[in-house]
This record gives sequence, structure tokens and C-alpha cells, in this order.
Amino acid sequence: MTAHLPAVPTATEASGVYRGRARRGDMAAAEDDFAEFVRVALPGLMRYGHALAGNPHDAADLVQTVLEKVGARWSKISRNCADPTAYVRKAMANTHVSRWRRTRRETLLADFPDIPAAIQQDRLEHEPLWIALRSLPPRQRAVVVLRYYEGLSELEIADSLGISCGTVKSQASKAMATLRKRLGPLVGGGDA
Repeated sequence: MTAHLPAVPTATEASGVYRGRARRGDMAAAEDDFAEFVRVALPGLMRYGHALAGNPHDAADLVQTVLEKVGARWSKISRNCADPTAYVRKAMANTHVSRWRRTRRETLLADFPDIPAAIQQDRLEHEPLWIALRSLPPRQRAVVVLRYYEGLSELEIADSLGISCGTVKSQASKAMATLRKRLGPLVGGGDA
């Protein structure tokens, strides 16, 4: 009678098993790294999203949408990007612009709803600065928020949005001129 011994894996098979375990370990490390990134960056991303979208509810949707996409590719992004936060901000700006373009079209309804939806008012909804900021085009709004609200330099903004420093300067200039024009009477003659 011959005893059947379990097959011993070859060196190639063993290394494949080891690489598979290493990959699973790398995936767990990448998930932990992404969770830590979200924990640290989330408050700033929510502020940025609020300023882009104009209200906290759309901001939360925007941040969640972008983080879902980024989380799926986190290991590649963290390996290839020097500043993942800038990458996420750029993705947020692009997603916001895409959503804005998609939803600015008129939506026709066959019938009006029977009961109007109760909308909870944002405390900043009627604030003149927020109204003026929401009226800016998306790219100008993004530049203003990153520059004056998040305190980024022109170079950091250019990297975040994937535009040149000259474009950052011109967009900031146009945005500030528009804000001064709209808020001038409120701040005493337009020297905002």
C-alpha cells in the first residue's frame, strides 16, 4: 500500500501564494491608509464642498461621491500623487461642474406634486455673501473658496484644479470683481 502524501507546492506556486497573501495585506493597509486620510481630510473637504455646492446637503453628496471613486483606486492614487488632498479637491471641482452642467437643463414634469416637500432652510441661505458666492461660475467659486476659505497658494490651487497659475489669477480677479460689484453697497461703497 502506498501512502498518499499531500502535494508539495513548487517554488513558483509557493511564491504565487505568498504574493496573494501580500496583496491581501497591502489591500488592508491601503484601506487603513484611506480611512486615516478620510478622517483627517473630511472636515476640510466638507467645507470645500459646502462652498462649491452652496448647501451642506449637496456638499455631503459631492464629497461622498468623490470619496467612493477615490477609495476604489486609493492604492494607485496614494502611490502616484504627491498630494492626495489636491487630487480629491480637483475631483470634487470636476464632479461639481459636471453635475451642474447636467442639472442646469430644464426638467419637465407631467404633473405637479400634490404635497410640496418640506425643505429645511440652511442658516446661510439668505446671507448676502453666500448668495453672491453661489452666483459665481463653478471654476471661479472653486478658486475663491480654495484661496480665501482654505488658504491655499495660487500654485496649490493650480495643482488642485489642474489649471495654470495665470488662470487662477484671472479667475480670482474676475470673481472678486463680481463679488465687489454685488456686495459693494453692503460694505460701504464697494471696497470689499
